[in-house]
Amino acid sequence: MGVIMKKRIFRYLVIVFLTSVFLLPFARQPALAENTGDPSNYPLTVKALNARYIDEVIARNTYNAYATRAHSEGYQNIAFLFTALAASESIHARNFEALLTKLGVPLPEVIEPRHEVLSTKENLHHATAVEAEEIDTEYPKIIGEITAEGHEAAIRNITYAWKAEKQHRDLMRRIQKNVKRWFSLVAKFIEREPARYYVCDICGSTLVDLPKDRCPICNNPVSHYEEVKRMR
Repeated sequence: MGVIMKKRIFRYLVIVFLTSVFLLPFARQPALAENTGDPSNYPLTVKALNARYIDEVIARNTYNAYATRAHSEGYQNIAFLFTALAASESIHARNFEALLTKLGVPLPEVIEPRHEVLSTKENLHHATAVEAEEIDTEYPKIIGEITAEGHEAAIRNITYAWKAEKQHRDLMRRIQKNVKRWFSLVAKFIEREPARYYVCDICGSTLVDLPKDRCPICNNPVSHYEEVKRMR
């Protein structure tokens, strides 16, 4: 065997070895795009997306109803807060709808529960309690269940929603801190304060001040934030 032929065989063996070391591990990992169209691969993820979609639609409608009540009671800034929260929940619902559609799963029917729209004070208390339950119990459980299925887009968007809900709770707690005994006084003070809310159209992050550069939740440019408009 000549020297040139030996060199060619050696180079071939080197290429085969490097291919087996560096490329085969990736070949064994299915691409995300290849799996997103088969819901049978993601039963827990589909279940979670269905549940979150329903909850986000209901939350959006509930916050809009709370905003209308606060507006009618003369609490314009509290109504504005509820409007901002509704905008955020709407983005979450849109994201979950898009994921279900990509998986080829029909959207679940949203049956609105019968709940009373009470006074603004009571609505704040109820909304904060619901957010706390979702943040502390529901979201950690959901993320724990779906992580093993590896649907990255679903895990990412549900995590976005979880982090945004924490912002919602913090915003309501700022108002609710002293409302149990001094709601009227606190509400009057709030109404004198200028208020602005900004919502990220990617993840639903809800802030009173624009971040300097990027969204603290999804890390997209600050240009994705939109200022929420007040009720008229």
